[in-house]
Amino acid sequence: MQQFDVVVVGGGMAGASAAIAIKKANPTCTVAVVEAFQPKSDHHPSFDDRSIALAQQSVQYLNQQGLFNVDWPFAEAIKQVNVSDRGHFGKAWIKPEDYQVDALGYVVEVNPYGAFLHQQLAAQAISLFCPAKVAELKQFQTHIELRFDDGNSICANLLVVADGAQSPTRKKLNLGFESIAYEQGALIANVEIEQPHQGHAFERFTQTGPMALLPMSGNRYSLVWCMPNHKLPDYEQLEEAAFLQALQSEFGYRAGRFVQVGKRSSYPLLLGRCEQLVHHRAVVIGNAAHAIHPIAGQGFNLGLRDIQCLAQLCQQQPATQWGDFQFTRAYQLARAQDINTVMTLTDALVRLFSNASRTLALGRSLGLLTMALSKRAKAPLARQLMGFSR
Repeated sequence: MQQFDVVVVGGGMAGASAAIAIKKANPTCTVAVVEAFQPKSDHHPSFDDRSIALAQQSVQYLNQQGLFNVDWPFAEAIKQVNVSDRGHFGKAWIKPEDYQVDALGYVVEVNPYGAFLHQQLAAQAISLFCPAKVAELKQFQTHIELRFDDGNSICANLLVVADGAQSPTRKKLNLGFESIAYEQGALIANVEIEQPHQGHAFERFTQTGPMALLPMSGNRYSLVWCMPNHKLPDYEQLEEAAFLQALQSEFGYRAGRFVQVGKRSSYPLLLGRCEQLVHHRAVVIGNAAHAIHPIAGQGFNLGLRDIQCLAQLCQQQPATQWGDFQFTRAYQLARAQDINTVMTLTDALVRLFSNASRTLALGRSLGLLTMALSKRAKAPLARQLMGFSR
């Protein structure tokens, strides 16, 4: 049976990044990644490539790890964030020059970035078991053992669970996932505008839910349109011209004129977290550990801070101690406050800006107006968006 210092289950963005970060922090350690689905090795750029937002703090960390390049054709800088409340007078602008940074963050297309991460797995001599699924796991005092669906087995000092929001590995550890469903879902698509977007991002709050536009290459925006769940199928199935007209009507012309929309999809929104971030010889990271509303684009960035913490702990202790009680307890304690803060903030924003109360609407407008007039007033939101709120 092959033995490793750490095994990461899940080879997506979080899992691959975690494996690479741990290996770079401890070059002599042995790392394996278990992934159920074979990645596409011959990816071709597509109008519909999905994207994620990287906060400035995440960008700085990934740069240190050699895992980001501002010159990539699939990475676009966020040069300004425009925040507005539809039907009310409040609005605010957040600009990087106010905080001595070149950009508030970057928008990165998932498919080419995922392909890059898998190239790095090979470059770092990280063992990849793919396609492979964990059929059974057993926890022992000194190690954890994983048996795959093909009958093969491996063992490790530490198991990192990074196989997404529906994590089957988390369930095998009998770790519950507490969640509260919002009464809205998110429709996502890429849209093209008539004029260059100049790196401007938009967060617009409407009566039906928040809308976000994140700048991508080629005059495209990544659209996240939150609305009541029962409306999602209708908007997904609209003809392109009718959808663009509905989007333009709801969003307005702040971003310009929408001229094309790609493939649309949707998913339900919820607030949730793993009952425990750790188990004997195991830690949970990324979407397997927490689910938050996309209102502030914090999802992957929160998971990346899980990874930074985990890699740092691995660097501070010998591999023989990875996964023991002191190690897992240290991870749990180190991550609790940040996760609680981000979950509380995003949930509060959703509830504040999804409320039809005139009193709250006036308060929102005054708050946004104050931020527009004062750098100090908008600094906390700016720091949160850039990942420096801790």
